Amino acid sequence: MAIVKDPYTGLQLVELSHVWGHGVPSYPGQDDVKMFRTVKHAQHGVLAFKINTVMHTGTHMNAPLHLVQRSADLAEIPDDRFFGNGVVLNIPKKSYEVISAKDLEAAKPGVRTGDIVVIVTGWHHKYSDALEYYGESPGLSKDAAQWLVDKACKMVAVDTQQIDHPLATSLGPHRGGPTMRRLAGDYQKATGLDPKKEHGEWYVAHKLLLSAGIPTIEQVGGDVDLLLGKRATFAATPWKFKYGDACPVRFIAMFDPSGTCRIDAGN
Repeated sequence: MAIVKDPYTGLQLVELSHVWGHGVPSYPGQDDVKMFRTVKHAQHGVLAFKINTVMHTGTHMNAPLHLVQRSADLAEIPDDRFFGNGVVLNIPKKSYEVISAKDLEAAKPGVRTGDIVVIVTGWHHKYSDALEYYGESPGLSKDAAQWLVDKACKMVAVDTQQIDHPLATSLGPHRGGPTMRRLAGDYQKATGLDPKKEHGEWYVAHKLLLSAGIPTIEQVGGDVDLLLGKRATFAATPWKFKYGDACPVRFIAMFDPSGTCRIDAGN
């Protein structure tokens, strides 16, 4: 879709979501999205789908409840978390690499206190049902997650399959895993590193962010490349889902090249 211009305000809108639906990539060990038409135009003159899905598919938001007991569900996240100014950081990464606090500090333009931060590693181009996409993707280190917490970020989004490094999740040798049995061995062969030593804490980045009340978005895509290294205003609202740990979202960015459009304070 590239950039869409609003004719009234002049705002330019950029899609940051992958297309969702039947056949989208699904996390190893989880069921695929199942959807079928319960009523059809040819038969009923109307179209309606029935869907059975894990909520962690496509571009989706995680609530603190996802990994932190007795914390906020999707319905309890304050509305102001879903809209605000922020930055798209261009931090290219190769297989098995880690996004560190130094990477975040060095990225330009700099992250401001209270920003929505979108981290782009280039892995949105690999979005697919593939061993590489799920098993070899980069992830945030513990110090990177703490750096974002210290910046009091409103929300953190990544273009990878999840916030944490795959070896710090149940894909690797952690609780519930390994759901990708070859992953630890492949990592050790490719890097010469011990996965248990390098990624010994389970979901460490995610737990730090969610414990601080910071919702996360995984699998950013769309036309995010158009905004690399730029500031913009972002919006993504989840379902008002009681006890909801996650759900697919439509994530968009907006900016005004002329600098004239402003949201009225209503005074």
